[in-house]
Amino acid sequence: MKRLSYLSALVIALAMNHLSLAQSAAAPAFWPEEKSVALSLSFDDARFSQVDVGTKLLDEYGVKATFFVLTSSVSKRLDAWKKAIAIGHEIGNHSEKHPCSGNFPWAKPNALEEYTLEKMKSELVRTNKAIEEQLGITPKVFAYPCGQTFVGRGITTKSYIPVIAELFSVGRGWLDEGPNDPSFCDMAQLTGMEMDNKDFEQLLPIIENAKKTGHWVVLAGHEVGETGNQTTRASMLRKLCEYAQNPANGVWIAPIGTIAEYVQGKRK
Repeated sequence: MKRLSYLSALVIALAMNHLSLAQSAAAPAFWPEEKSVALSLSFDDARFSQVDVGTKLLDEYGVKATFFVLTSSVSKRLDAWKKAIAIGHEIGNHSEKHPCSGNFPWAKPNALEEYTLEKMKSELVRTNKAIEEQLGITPKVFAYPCGQTFVGRGITTKSYIPVIAELFSVGRGWLDEGPNDPSFCDMAQLTGMEMDNKDFEQLLPIIENAKKTGHWVVLAGHEVGETGNQTTRASMLRKLCEYAQNPANGVWIAPIGTIAEYVQGKRK
């Protein structure tokens, strides 16, 4: 009987230990203030609707986002972009000419297949300087145009991720399938998941699933409105902000650079 009692107690102890480990794995104590998931909102191209509609909406909820800009667009809403920076939004580099694969007809004049690493680095350094002249800040984060990370073609193809790692603290992708593991992810190639043309109910499961592993969800969009191609719906953003700002949901929502700096600090 004593042996049975000992074995029973051992089984119960092992089971409790396994449950404790499972709970710990499900909700890692990584994020500040007992948050269980991190969330960043980002927008590409410096489209007019981002400062005409987007920043005003986000500011209603005290939510700050990351905007990856093209200098040619910034110049057409210069005062609005300066205001966005003043109230806490982050500005990132999205290149000067938005180079993508020449398989996109509009990209042929600036096709990645015709780029070299030297040409890419020169363009990004030049863009940083232009943004500094326009807005008074030097971007620390970058988003890959079209989410593509190569230059050249065939056996001369090279990744320009190392260039991004040299020049920026973060490089964000596009059209990725999952969130980032903060203890493992490569800051030079963070995943970016699409939020354009989606309802809140479509994005909520992504965030809820990321809670279980303590991951970092980086959402990426373009226009801000209700209709149109590549448009992050304003109605979705409102629901998302309300959800993220509710303490009961355990969401830390902040710009990409802010969360990246925190993650780097935790890793050290």
